[in-house]
Amino acid sequence: MIKILKLGEVSTEEIFARAEMGMNVEAVVTEIIEKVKAEGDKALYEYSERFDKAKLESLIVTPEEIDEAEALVEPKFLEILRKAAENIRLYHEKQVRKGFKIEKEDGVIIGQKIIPVDRAGLYVPGGTAAYPSTVLMDSIPAKIAGCKEVVMVTPPSQNGKINPVILAAAKIAGVDKIFKVGGAQAIAALAYGTESVPKVDKIVGPGNAFVAEAKKQVFGQVSIDMIAGPSEILIIADSRTNPVHAAADLLSQAEHDKMASAVLVTDSMELAIAVRKELEKQIPTLLRSEIARESIDKNGKIVVTNTLAEAIDISNEIAPEHLELLLDNPFDYLNEIRHAGSIFMGRNCPEALGDYYAGPNHTLPTSGTAKFSSPLSVDDFIKKTQYTYYTKEALSKVASDVAFFAEKEGLTAHAKSAVIRSQSTN
Repeated sequence: MIKILKLGEVSTEEIFARAEMGMNVEAVVTEIIEKVKAEGDKALYEYSERFDKAKLESLIVTPEEIDEAEALVEPKFLEILRKAAENIRLYHEKQVRKGFKIEKEDGVIIGQKIIPVDRAGLYVPGGTAAYPSTVLMDSIPAKIAGCKEVVMVTPPSQNGKINPVILAAAKIAGVDKIFKVGGAQAIAALAYGTESVPKVDKIVGPGNAFVAEAKKQVFGQVSIDMIAGPSEILIIADSRTNPVHAAADLLSQAEHDKMASAVLVTDSMELAIAVRKELEKQIPTLLRSEIARESIDKNGKIVVTNTLAEAIDISNEIAPEHLELLLDNPFDYLNEIRHAGSIFMGRNCPEALGDYYAGPNHTLPTSGTAKFSSPLSVDDFIKKTQYTYYTKEALSKVASDVAFFAEKEGLTAHAKSAVIRSQSTN
């Protein structure tokens, strides 16, 4: 049963405590990465047989396999995928940056270019959890950014095939290449390249502890989006909140993972008690009830505050991945929210809208990293290059200042490079 904590009656440590992963996978992942670096495709085939029980003849998914998969997906779901993709494109197209150019006196020009990364790598979980929403959320921003190639990796089932809805979503999103490989070995393949899997410049997408650790270890060799932890939801609610709705929204994250965190912060003890009762009613009805039960019992909590201002302070300290404001006038509180991955406003905006359909991205910072990180966006697939141009006359006017500055840092070659041109005739 979920804990109810009263602000002021329990320690702040208990209110802000986070569940620990309790799994050290570093050494295992290091071994996998080194083997993929050394053996390439051979290692990928071996790991697929070992971990996925799939004996593959080829790693790449063919166009025929994609068309076959699309035909297996019910038309209604294909239409919903297309509508979701349209919403995601609409939102992310507004994020496209433009470079700038500043022309100063004496012919001085300074500016910045926006350049997409050449090749983006997308990891999509497989197995019991098939997330076509992740395909859309992570590949559409890359395509909008202008990446030349988007490469997707996802683990195969035992029969060597990829879940049809994953391939259908990839086709709708415009993914260029798809490979049947998962786990830490897939991250290694994207980071270093193999005979089949091309090396990418950026890796994005969620995964289990092994995938997260692999992304951490290859960072620097390639860029990554983030090290994602278990799913989180925090709900700020008042006494007018429907406890049935609040409980359902808490469980929408609790069913993800036994380590998921579901937190309600409210100024109403009556609501807290009602939500706890409602959780006990709803959990047994869920398909993933065992997972939700452990998540709620171990990592769930309800914090009762005296005011909504205190509730917002707690939320800002936790910096949740998903934040719901189950309040009548949510925009009155929006400017008070400083740290959250994605905010869901009002009584009719469940977090599930963001997971699948609304348009804002669902790849979000977790574990408090919303204090300094942002949701996945078009910005994740670009880089910025700056440029500077001076005429000889413009340089002559400032060369002595540059040289003086350089000499203060003890860098005489820097100083000379600035003044030498003003002393030359060409």
